Amino acid sequence: MNSMKNGQTKKEKHPSIFEPFALILNIVTAVIGAVIGMQLVTSLGITPNTAIIGALIAMLIARLPIAIFSKYKSIHRQNLVQTSISSATFGAANSLLIPIGIPFVMGKPDLIMPMLIGAALAMFVDAALLYKLFDSRIFPASGTWPSGVATAEAIIAGDKGGKRAALLGIGAAGGLLGSWLGISMSAFGVAFIGNIWALSMFGIGLLLRQYSVPLFGMDVNTAFIPHGFMIGAGVIALFQVTMAILNRKKKGAVAAADQATADQAPAETYTRADKETTRTLGLGFLAYLAISLILAVIGGLMTEMSPGMLIGFLIFAAFAAYVHELIVGIAAMHSGWFPAFAVALITLIIGLLVGFPPVALALLVGFSAATGPAFADMGYDLKTGYILRGEGKDREFELHGRKQQYVTGMIAFGVALITVMFTYKGFFAEGLVPPVDAVYVKTIEAGASPEVAKQLFLWAIPGAILQLVGGPSRQLGVLFATGLLILNPGAGWAVMAGILIRMIVLKLKGKEAETSMSILAAGFIAGDAIYSFFNSMLKFTRK
Repeated sequence: MNSMKNGQTKKEKHPSIFEPFALILNIVTAVIGAVIGMQLVTSLGITPNTAIIGALIAMLIARLPIAIFSKYKSIHRQNLVQTSISSATFGAANSLLIPIGIPFVMGKPDLIMPMLIGAALAMFVDAALLYKLFDSRIFPASGTWPSGVATAEAIIAGDKGGKRAALLGIGAAGGLLGSWLGISMSAFGVAFIGNIWALSMFGIGLLLRQYSVPLFGMDVNTAFIPHGFMIGAGVIALFQVTMAILNRKKKGAVAAADQATADQAPAETYTRADKETTRTLGLGFLAYLAISLILAVIGGLMTEMSPGMLIGFLIFAAFAAYVHELIVGIAAMHSGWFPAFAVALITLIIGLLVGFPPVALALLVGFSAATGPAFADMGYDLKTGYILRGEGKDREFELHGRKQQYVTGMIAFGVALITVMFTYKGFFAEGLVPPVDAVYVKTIEAGASPEVAKQLFLWAIPGAILQLVGGPSRQLGVLFATGLLILNPGAGWAVMAGILIRMIVLKLKGKEAETSMSILAAGFIAGDAIYSFFNSMLKFTRK
């Protein structure tokens, strides 16, 4: 990272996103990412992780025999490209198109623009909060962030070659083959690098969701068991986050002992101090409160609700968006999966039980759905950069590079917003709407009942207990509920098989095997991402 010249140390300078060619290239890739995200979320209901694709595009550009492209041999420029395309993909599809599809499906086209304004503001705040919270006590840079690890390993392998590239290639080939055979290779790979306790609960949750009918004669999802678990676990997770920040006196030897007990690792130092984290969370809530007020005003809720209910809506909407973001972020950091659709549905169900009118519910669930995806994606991207920049060994270089990624992401989100504004009418005119929007609207039309409230409260209790027992380092309740909320046949078995293999290898080879396993895991995840991307594109073109 440093070079010697005339007896002085010359620090490496991180490339800027505002270099003319870099800015143009990243805007172009952002447009591509936004269009891909919109096409796939409307036709197939999924949003692919395009980070690996962005990294591959940058690597290919670097090998073109043109002088200006040679700069992209820099892993940091490649990192900016992957940040741009992945931010635009998730921003356009998850944070913007899904929310504005809700009023369209409801037959309320006049609410589309208010929803787009609210969702866009939420998206930008979402990304800004993760930037300010990354490498803090609650969202440490040392966290798993699996997709970020996979992208970083792919870029490093392309840069260095050798044994690392061979291992990554073997893993990628295994990921492609396994995915073709129907195995969830992302789930398998995550088990090699994540917290074993958290991922074990995630795997058990996935298996119970898959086999609840043959085992118990009932579908746990229709009984609202996953939703109740997530509510209980989410409340305790929020409490744990608060306590972790307020407990600032627990430092030095005591903090080191607690960290070693929780993670079998030495105490960490963070680039985001607890005081800064507290201020960020406070400002974040106020920002969401302001956005909920803007939504209420431009969405016409002033005439839909009484003053008391309006105040209640503003507070609940801000709190729901805030908690939704934290839960999605925690799940993404530990498992690489984030149940954004499902957690937004929980917000909607609670709003139904409170008694908000249909228009308010539509804006509420759209606002909630807009938060979380940008937060999680920014976490993945910054994790990639953190690894590529030497894992914080040069603090100044890390912070400067992180800021460049943040600016790149915000530009990409802006591109996503413009792309959605100019294209959503064409999508909706052809009946291309995210499938999850129909679920939200049907839920609003069906309403809620006292039985639903009873189920949510009943299952929130074990969810809270599990989260409390596991503690903030393991997130057992949140990860178990995440597994219950996701129906992915075979993913549970893939996670559990990966954990078993990891434990056997570590027992036989010891800690020195961890690096090789991490690279293989990155290959599995990358292979699965590449297969999913091209398979999704193939299905789309066939349609």
